[in-house]
Amino acid sequence: MRGAMAGMAGALAALFAVPEALAQPASSSAMVENPCALPRNAGNDWAALCKYQAADKQVSGRPRAVFIGDSITEWWLPNSPALFAGGVVNRGIAGQTSPQMLVRFTQDVVRLRPRVVHIMAGTNDLLGNTGPTSAEEYVNTITAMTDIARANGIAVVIGSVLPTSGAPWKPEYRPAAQIDALNRWLRDFARASGFGFADYYAAMVGEGGAMKPGLATDGVHPSAAGYAVMEPIARAALAEAEKRAGR
Repeated sequence: MRGAMAGMAGALAALFAVPEALAQPASSSAMVENPCALPRNAGNDWAALCKYQAADKQVSGRPRAVFIGDSITEWWLPNSPALFAGGVVNRGIAGQTSPQMLVRFTQDVVRLRPRVVHIMAGTNDLLGNTGPTSAEEYVNTITAMTDIARANGIAVVIGSVLPTSGAPWKPEYRPAAQIDALNRWLRDFARASGFGFADYYAAMVGEGGAMKPGLATDGVHPSAAGYAVMEPIARAALAEAEKRAGR
């Protein structure tokens, strides 16, 4: 019996050991201990993993929530600092699309072990920031993030795509109708999956699918007044998600 146990322990140790090829000195390959300490650019850090890598390691305890998203999420912090207090962590990155968020979801969300994740993505997918995409690809990335969250015991809040009739830097795109369609899918998906849904769109949409006057700085990004509309919706959605999860 002892021999069998020793053999099993040896097998497990071998299974979880770092492969010798990965334990070679840094000069042997591009796989190194701390790639963010070396020069990286958009070409070799497509998902911007380096942006929050150090900050993630400084998070202590279990956060109440992590907000992952694009510039609308990133710039929410300076506009509503009280929202991002008491264990609510902001992990927005300007310009990102949903597949980039998916790549960093494990690092910037799962490893922090939050009770709730707030996912808001879509504007930059529609504007083609990482190239042409499709509704199916968008659905797949949102679904993948929520699957990962659920598998790790993290409650989910899905934020609607904010209204816009067009971006000054992409005048060829007029995404209002597609935003409405994506939001209907997000709402139905959240309800069917038992997730929270923060419907910023309904509170902020105006004529022609644009944001209501005064709520945006450039037709896409919320102004201080826009974030003031969003904050109570976010707070209510987080509280509801925690209640559903029994936390």
